[in-house]
Amino acid sequence: MNNRPLGIFDSGVGGLTVVREIMRRLPGESIVYFGDTARVPYGTKSAETIRRYSAQIADFLVAKKVKAIVVACNTASALALSSLRSKYDLPIIGVIEPACRRAAEVSSRNKIGVIGTEATVNSRAYPSAIKKISPRAIVAARACPLLVPLVEDGRLLGDITEAVLAEYLEDILKKRIDTLILGCTHYPLLTSAIKKVVGKKVTVVDSASAVVDALKKTLEERRLLSSPRASRRCRVFYVSDSPERFAKMGKRFLRAHFNGAVKKIDLMEERDV
Repeated sequence: MNNRPLGIFDSGVGGLTVVREIMRRLPGESIVYFGDTARVPYGTKSAETIRRYSAQIADFLVAKKVKAIVVACNTASALALSSLRSKYDLPIIGVIEPACRRAAEVSSRNKIGVIGTEATVNSRAYPSAIKKISPRAIVAARACPLLVPLVEDGRLLGDITEAVLAEYLEDILKKRIDTLILGCTHYPLLTSAIKKVVGKKVTVVDSASAVVDALKKTLEERRLLSSPRASRRCRVFYVSDSPERFAKMGKRFLRAHFNGAVKKIDLMEERDV
């Protein structure tokens, strides 16, 4: 058994969907989470910038002696995963390949839609990964730059959110997709609104569950699982800005599993502020 913590990072609160699934399925694991709330959203930034941000965060997590890192951000997974894996000698798991595998498994007609940030969609990481798994699949992707700000602002339901979703999804729904991948870990927080817009005939794939499948398999293979009854389990949350705002979201989505403690960290100075 290895009781060192897991490191998880995202551009903001979206990665909490992955944290919630880890807490549910791997209850013995300690967690160090970093949300880059000062620099969200990642989706409109350049690939070079995303790789720089991701390396800074990974350095911070490695200094916390994590045993593995989950890149709970689709943009960073698309643009920085390979560079992170070449730099660090520990398991680093992204969210794209597990979600694509799950979508290929559940799709009935091989017509898969993907929504994500501009950077994720422009990288074509999802169509590429899906085609490797299911060469005959037809993939339609759409960038949805307004969705992350809506989630960060707590607008998870309502007429405004549904109107924005309807406009974004109109084109790919015309292509008669049967499966929709939520290509950003913020988007599962909009699941109810998304299902209302796409209807019952479209299966919505949340990457969090698929990612934890991949994480669990990796930890088992490398003998890194913690004991389910680990007596010193801890969960620590860091952000680069607005810890109070992050804490509100943490309480909403992690409920009793969230202790309310969020620390603000300056990555450039590597100290608590």
